[in-house]
Amino acid sequence: MKPVHPVLATVAALLLFSFFTQAGPLVYQGDAGPGKGKHLVFIASDHEYRSEETLPALARILAKHHGFKCTVLFAIGEDGTIDPNARTNIPGLEALDDADMMVIATRMRELPDEQMKHIIDYTNRGGPVAGLRTATHPFQYAADTESDYAKYTFNSKDFDGGYGRQVLGETWVNHHGHHGHESTRGVAADGAADHPVLRGVEDVWGPTDVYGITTLTGDAQALL
Repeated sequence: MKPVHPVLATVAALLLFSFFTQAGPLVYQGDAGPGKGKHLVFIASDHEYRSEETLPALARILAKHHGFKCTVLFAIGEDGTIDPNARTNIPGLEALDDADMMVIATRMRELPDEQMKHIIDYTNRGGPVAGLRTATHPFQYAADTESDYAKYTFNSKDFDGGYGRQVLGETWVNHHGHHGHESTRGVAADGAADHPVLRGVEDVWGPTDVYGITTLTGDAQALL
C-alpha cells in the first residue's frame, strides 16, 4: 500500500480542522420521540466551563434519543472559528424566533443590539428558559453602556441584578468557599425529592464549587 502523499495528508487535516472549527449553527434534526416537532436552541458562550463541548453533546442526545430538533449556537471569533473568549458575537440567534425552549450558558457577553434582540424578544414572549451555571451573569455591557440592552448587565442597578436576577432568580454575587479548589455535592432540598426534575436522582457531585447568593427573586423554588 502506497503511503499518503504529505501534501494530501496536510490538505485533509486542514479540511477536518475547518469542519470542526468554522462558524455556523450546529443543527441536529430529531426524527422520532416525545420531542418531535419541538425546537430547542442552545447558546454556548462561556470561557470557563466548556459549554462549546457539553451543549453539543446534550443536544445530540436530545435529538437522537428524544426527537427534538436542536440548534447549538457558539461564540465566534474574528477568524470565524469557535472562540469561548469572543464576547461580542453569537451568530444565528434568529433561531430563537421559532424556538420552543432556550438553554443558555453564557458568561458576561456584550452582544450587538441586533443579536441581543432575539434573546430578549424570546424571553419577553414567555419562552421557557434553562440557564446553566454562568447564566446567572450572562451579560456585561461595559463598552456600550448606551445600548438599549445595557440594563441586562449582571450587576445592573436600574434593572436590579440584570437578566440573571430578573429572569433566572439570581445574579452572580461571589464564589462560595475556596474557588477552584473545592467540589460540590448536591442533595434534594426538603420536600423536593418527588419533583419531576429530580426523578431518578439520588444525589449530584460536580468537580466545581458553587456560587453564593443573596435572595432568590420571584417565586423561585430550590430543588437541590
